[in-house]
Amino acid sequence: MTGIYNKYHLKQVVNASGKMTILGVSQLAKPVIDAQKFGDEHFFEMADLVKKTGSHLAKLLGAEDAIIVNSASAGIAEAVAGLIGQGSQYHVYHPYDKRFTNREIIIPKGQNVDYGTPEEVMIEVGGGQVVEAGYANMCSADHIEMMITDQTVGILYVKSHHAVQKSMLSIEAALKVAHAHHLPLVLDAAAEEDMKKYIEMGVDIIIFSGAKALAGPASGLVFGRKQYIDWVRLQSAGLGRAMKIGKENIMGLTKAIEDYLQDGPEDGVKMKARLMPFVDDLNKVPYLKAEAVQDGAGRDIYRASVTVANDAPKNAAVVTAELKAGNPAIYTREYRANVGIIEFDIRAVNRDEMTMIVDRLQAILG
Repeated sequence: MTGIYNKYHLKQVVNASGKMTILGVSQLAKPVIDAQKFGDEHFFEMADLVKKTGSHLAKLLGAEDAIIVNSASAGIAEAVAGLIGQGSQYHVYHPYDKRFTNREIIIPKGQNVDYGTPEEVMIEVGGGQVVEAGYANMCSADHIEMMITDQTVGILYVKSHHAVQKSMLSIEAALKVAHAHHLPLVLDAAAEEDMKKYIEMGVDIIIFSGAKALAGPASGLVFGRKQYIDWVRLQSAGLGRAMKIGKENIMGLTKAIEDYLQDGPEDGVKMKARLMPFVDDLNKVPYLKAEAVQDGAGRDIYRASVTVANDAPKNAAVVTAELKAGNPAIYTREYRANVGIIEFDIRAVNRDEMTMIVDRLQAILG
């Protein structure tokens, strides 16, 4: 299918960055594509499809209810709108009406991150007023609690490698504060891998990206307590209309989750076994020192962390830029390139592509 790349003058991509939106996130398995195809080729009563696929997935997950939306970002916005409107049909049609005065969403300051757009943007799209708790480098349960007022409608917790990890209260601690004040905890778990543990914790609204760990099409899943999911579902007639999802992606994500719950992601042991020969090869490239490291947010994901020597002819930022400039373009995790570190995520990288990466690095630095 290289003709498609040629037709539109596109570069091929080696994705050593991870499940990233800027690269199309995931490659879909054939059963998921087949489910999408069935959706493409048939008609449905859409409200019934949304309701019944959600109920089906909720049963598989042990949740009270669930709804498929078009992305995790849409899930944040629609969840916030649902908490503000609390089932009001008037609010659905007038989501920003000032008579709805209770709009505060509390989020730890170190979790108000830019994951492609800032968390606060999606909160505000939903009509929420962002209230940051704590500081950039720390947030405790007390910091959350002191920000609660009678205008607070929920607490948002972001479980992500993008967020500050150290000196941050746990999900359990945030949940305890929320429930002590009769508030729901909304969990942005977009790229997380364990779909059931947050239900077991008692989290009220859980948001997953369908296209990341679940390897589904562009989509998101919101699941948790039935009352809140009912409020989210109402948003499809309001601001959620601009975020609607097609029947093909509903069918595709449903199949992807069924298969994911049955087979799970690649485990860390297998990933490390694939990774170590790559790490060895990277260590043969001049000016590079490579090691295997676990994901910073604690997921069972292992990556090659590569330090570019201070005396290298090109620094890490230049190396990553030259990797992307080629064809195929090689994308890496650049978050720490400013301190000389490049990470390679191999979840979507095969052995031939690993060899290509090593050869390209040799050419850039050798």
